[in-house]
Amino acid sequence: MSLRLSTVILPVDRWHEGGRATWQRAEELGFHTAYTYDHLSWRTFRDGPWFGALPTLTAAATATERLRLGTLVTSPNFRHPVTLAKELISLDDVSGGRVTLGIGAGGNGFDATALGQEAWTPKERADRFAEFVPLLDRLLTEDAVSQRGTFYSAEEARNIPGCVQRPRLPFAVAATGPRGLRLAARHGQAWVTTGDPKLYETGTPEQSVEALRGQIGRLGAACEEAGRDVADLGKVLLHGFTPDRNRPLDSVDAFVEFAGRHQELGFTEIAVHWPIAGSDFAADQAVFEKIATEAVGQLS
Repeated sequence: MSLRLSTVILPVDRWHEGGRATWQRAEELGFHTAYTYDHLSWRTFRDGPWFGALPTLTAAATATERLRLGTLVTSPNFRHPVTLAKELISLDDVSGGRVTLGIGAGGNGFDATALGQEAWTPKERADRFAEFVPLLDRLLTEDAVSQRGTFYSAEEARNIPGCVQRPRLPFAVAATGPRGLRLAARHGQAWVTTGDPKLYETGTPEQSVEALRGQIGRLGAACEEAGRDVADLGKVLLHGFTPDRNRPLDSVDAFVEFAGRHQELGFTEIAVHWPIAGSDFAADQAVFEKIATEAVGQLS
């Protein structure tokens, strides 16, 4: 499978003051998918503008024609499968079937306590994720769903007419642990990783590649257990969280070298953050756009 280049547009700009233009420019540059984070706020951006993911994607759907759109990622931290399914079916309809749902177990950030709850432990997050994903799968593929769960329930939840994409819009499941990898193997059309977070501060690019190789190996084992060919699953690397940090965006050559190393591991898609000045995602816009239009063509 050839490598696809996608981008992540953080929802920090008012729609009429640069937001719409950015999404339209992403389409003009030929990105495969433009994702956005599904958070209530995030890290260093917490005290500045931050807009909702699904309304932003709906607006982007009306401002573009070919660009795929998605979350990277949605989580159970503040979502419920019943309401999320209804919103996703609506977004898929507005976009004409261009939506991918990136979905993960969530973390300990601001989303985890914004609704007044205590932050869940890693085990609690995994338990909820294991119930959330299969129920959401049913809600997006069946006209009516009733299910009683430990954490999430549905009672005659109706989702007619369902997704434009059949049998439902694709899931890109973010996971590195065994339970999450099994969910990716069973329910995902793609798998997402940021690499090994333990290597971000003090690791080397070479160590990161080996860690990613191990993750893909464990994904393969999970797929084998599920009776699925791992080659049929897209493999998405969210750039910016490996020891390389943002350096691959310094030049086309630097990016091609970075992307080539990860393509050799089996990655089919790399998502790079749209430049934001004064942040961890700062990059030269002209170089970024040159990477968007030239880099993939240099990879076999």
